[in-house]
Amino acid sequence: MCYNDPMKTLNEWFSEYGESHQNRTNKIIHKICVPLITWSLLGILWTIPVPDLFISFGLNWAHLFLALALVFYASLKSLKVIGVFALLAIPACVFFKLTWPLIGYKLFTGSILVFVLAWIGQFIGHKIEGKKPSFFKDLQFLLIGPIWVFSDIIRFSK
Repeated sequence: MCYNDPMKTLNEWFSEYGESHQNRTNKIIHKICVPLITWSLLGILWTIPVPDLFISFGLNWAHLFLALALVFYASLKSLKVIGVFALLAIPACVFFKLTWPLIGYKLFTGSILVFVLAWIGQFIGHKIEGKKPSFFKDLQFLLIGPIWVFSDIIRFSK
C-alpha cells in the first residue's frame, strides 16, 4: 500500500497547532515551557550511556535525536525553520558539552526535574485553554512546538 498524501506545509502545521493555543496565558506558558522541555530533553539524552561506536565518533543520543529532528525540519523546506533549530540546538550542545564533565549526572537529574515541571506547566496551560495538547492528535506536533514558539518573532511564510 502506497501513501501519497502530500506533507503539510509549515503554515498548515502552524494553523493546526494554533487551534489549541489561542488563550494568552496558555501562549505565555508555552513560550516558557516549550524551550525548557526541548533543552531538558536534550540534557536527558546527552547523559544516557551510548554504545562504544557512538563514543568513537563523539556522538550521543542527543545528537541522534537532533539529526532526526533536522530531517523533519528540512522536510518543511524553510531555511528559517532550520535556522531556529540551529539557534536552539547548537547552544544546547555547547552547554551540555561544557557542563557534562563538570557536573556529570547532576545534569541528568536537573534535566529530569525541569522536564517534569515544564510539562506540568504545559498541561496547566491546556487546562486554562480548555483544549487538549496538539501532540495527542499527532506526535509530530512535539517538533512543531519549538518552532511555533518563535513564530511571533520570525515570519515563517515561504
